[in-house]
Amino acid sequence: MTTVPAGGAARPIAPTDNAHNGHKTHRTGKGAGPLLRVWRERRRVSQLDLALRADSSARHISFVETGRSRPGEELLLRLAEHLDVPVRDRNALLLAAGYAPRYRETPLDDPALESLRDGIERLIQGYEPYPAFVVDATYDVLAANRGIMMLLDGLPESVLAPPLNAMRLTLHPEGLAPRIRNLPEWRGHLLAQMQRQIALHRSDPLRALYEEVAAYPVPEQRESRAERTADSDSDSDSASEFAFALPMRIEHDGQVLSFVSSISTFNTPMDVTVAELAIETLLPADPATVKYLHSMMS
Repeated sequence: MTTVPAGGAARPIAPTDNAHNGHKTHRTGKGAGPLLRVWRERRRVSQLDLALRADSSARHISFVETGRSRPGEELLLRLAEHLDVPVRDRNALLLAAGYAPRYRETPLDDPALESLRDGIERLIQGYEPYPAFVVDATYDVLAANRGIMMLLDGLPESVLAPPLNAMRLTLHPEGLAPRIRNLPEWRGHLLAQMQRQIALHRSDPLRALYEEVAAYPVPEQRESRAERTADSDSDSDSASEFAFALPMRIEHDGQVLSFVSSISTFNTPMDVTVAELAIETLLPADPATVKYLHSMMS
């Protein structure tokens, strides 16, 4: 991964080393049963409810979890699907049960994913002038368009040093945090988002990232009291106007821009790398932001 280039050009997708990305694939010598029970309890699903969803029986689920019965491969995959087990951990379930992994883990720079890389790059470029970027499971930025480059303009090299991470960029006191007018609300939103991902994936690297960014000091607001009052009124108006989503209000070159965030993932992925990609788009939340972005990109 390289530092964000100067000049605002779209940033190409960076290579990743998915074989050593820090995610633990938990394995056990007792078969898939203990792992299945862990995921079922995390999702707070009873054996009966899981059996009904997967067209099985509570008795059979109990036998699988205690090791008295070895689940078939297709049943195990159905159970994982109904428990919303991440693709990476479905492979761990299969391995624990004595089956081959079903999902490959292809490095993003592999020639086999060239069409995917090209498609993603065209997609985020197509969003311009609106900011869009691609992240992996730990929010490392793999690609970004010119809209993102514009928002990052002027940040110190220490913050832009690789590997570029979306959460660090946003919450670091030398990153975008001082420019975000509603930082307490937006910070709370991002931390809650990370907590949900930790609960879903049980990722040690993600937990470490959360603990790091949650400990960042919150920059003091630079506005005067009058400006803060006006800004608070504006925030209230914004929250009222865009009640469907919390906007991020960020300053750029003296102009306050308002965005709502949209996150897209790939449906039914058959590759671990692809399953862990997310495309985030910052959509303008008011006409002034639309006008400003178009003027900056013209």
